[in-house]
Amino acid sequence: MPGGREAQTNAPGSLPDDGDGLFLGMISGTSADGIDVALVRFEGETTLLLHGATYPYPTELRTLILDLSQASGQIKLDDFAALDQRIGTHFAEAALSSLAAAGVTAESVLALGSHGQTLRHRPHGPHPFTLQVGDASVIAERTGIRVVADFRRRDVAAGGQGAPLLPALHAALFADADSDVAVLNLGGIANLTLLPRAGGATGFDTGPANCLLDAWSMRHRGTAHDEGGTWAASGTVAPALLESMLAESFFALPAPRSTGRDRFHLGWLDRLLPAGKFDPADVQATLLELTARTIAEALKSELPDAARVLACGGGVHNAALMRRLSTLVSPAALTTTDAYGLDPDFVEAAGFAWLARQTLLGRPGNVPAVTGARGARVLGAIHAA
Repeated sequence: MPGGREAQTNAPGSLPDDGDGLFLGMISGTSADGIDVALVRFEGETTLLLHGATYPYPTELRTLILDLSQASGQIKLDDFAALDQRIGTHFAEAALSSLAAAGVTAESVLALGSHGQTLRHRPHGPHPFTLQVGDASVIAERTGIRVVADFRRRDVAAGGQGAPLLPALHAALFADADSDVAVLNLGGIANLTLLPRAGGATGFDTGPANCLLDAWSMRHRGTAHDEGGTWAASGTVAPALLESMLAESFFALPAPRSTGRDRFHLGWLDRLLPAGKFDPADVQATLLELTARTIAEALKSELPDAARVLACGGGVHNAALMRRLSTLVSPAALTTTDAYGLDPDFVEAAGFAWLARQTLLGRPGNVPAVTGARGARVLGAIHAA
């Protein structure tokens, strides 16, 4: 079938002209909970999530990643190179496990979009950079699938923040010509995509979502999460502490803005905490209020007439946080992307499948109004299978 669809799909390095077919998307976020994998089928403008799964890191590896993600984290060059390879191996194993669980062969997947694991995000200063690890060559070699990776650095090279990168996908999936809509990602860091009814997506990071809540829970309770937000709900917000948190200069920055664990970590919190003054449960309650307040205030400032807020990311499972957000963003209705057919746990992973498709079709993946880049750019580096 020369020139036919089957020949195009199976030829080395080829892609159907319309980009339709199966893709994998993968990411480990700033919480480093594990590797989220999404198997997605694109059919024209339709995005179908066929399978999603999360594969936790070994405890020792997660601890190392979290340590290195903070501003004080240090590592030798040889150890860094080994870590890059090790994380790439975990990504490859997660991809293969997900395909096996879905009953799909690697040969039927057109490409795999890998965000990798962020260790640093410094888009300001004389030499701006963002650093994600997880060797894409290792992923391509072990899976036999073409890999698109390193999405953020081209945007940074073009003067942008390199984040957030998913507003274009959010606009394609959730924009409404009749009402203003916001998409809220509650990962380690929270970010908003604003979709006004008149069109034109914008977005930015609002500050910490789960990163400080999880870190404080681990320190005082030995648990990776405050399940359902029950510990935070048992405490009382400390007004003076909250005000000192809100005085952080990041919250006053105009968009475009982005941040990460290298800013919001336990060292940042410890500087605001006089020794022994606060009950740990009250600190957790205050951290939850910080997350909810900074999100709600950003929404009210930038999209005051939002009719709906569609939440995704691990924070949707924090019932106490969702209750507080629902109150603060009212009269906007808070729901999750599940209401629109996309599992909130795998929106980001699906987004990197979409970005891989954009790259292979030669289409931009960034939104300059969101990241501040000098223009639209095709993102990512392609690693052949």
